[in-house]
Amino acid sequence: MRNKLQILITTIFGMLSSLLGTLYVPVLLMVATNIIDYITGLAAAPYRNDGGISSYKSIRGIKKKVAMWLLVVVGAIVDQLITYTTELLGWKFPVTFLVACLVAIWIICNELISILENMHDIGMDLPPWLLPLIKNIKSKADDIGYTGEDGNGIYNEDTSGTS
Repeated sequence: MRNKLQILITTIFGMLSSLLGTLYVPVLLMVATNIIDYITGLAAAPYRNDGGISSYKSIRGIKKKVAMWLLVVVGAIVDQLITYTTELLGWKFPVTFLVACLVAIWIICNELISILENMHDIGMDLPPWLLPLIKNIKSKADDIGYTGEDGNGIYNEDTSGTS
């Protein structure tokens, strides 16, 4: 039985690695941080002023995690459009899943920040350099990607008719 389980797990992870390619490691890290953030959020809830655990907050948290996954899928779709377009032009785009990887890295950093905040709320001492390090990595991902004039990563096209 144990051997069959190992074969099944190895097969699943092998298929995911083959399917996702360069996106495999960021996706695994995102899964890990999603789970850890959810667990530490539940653990920290009783220590917060907002009233602890509720089914509404729990469901909302799960919906946010699903939305994160969809955001990575959107990044992968953008990557496929880039690949398709560059191939039509006769170019070979050297990187696969660049946008999706950047989105996943950005999400992982957000999750790590949330995990550290949860641990702080529980009362754990944290290395003083850890949160700034993660925020710096997130900032680098922001710098690589495009951020609009509003600074929150959403492109706001000027529709007022003035330039």
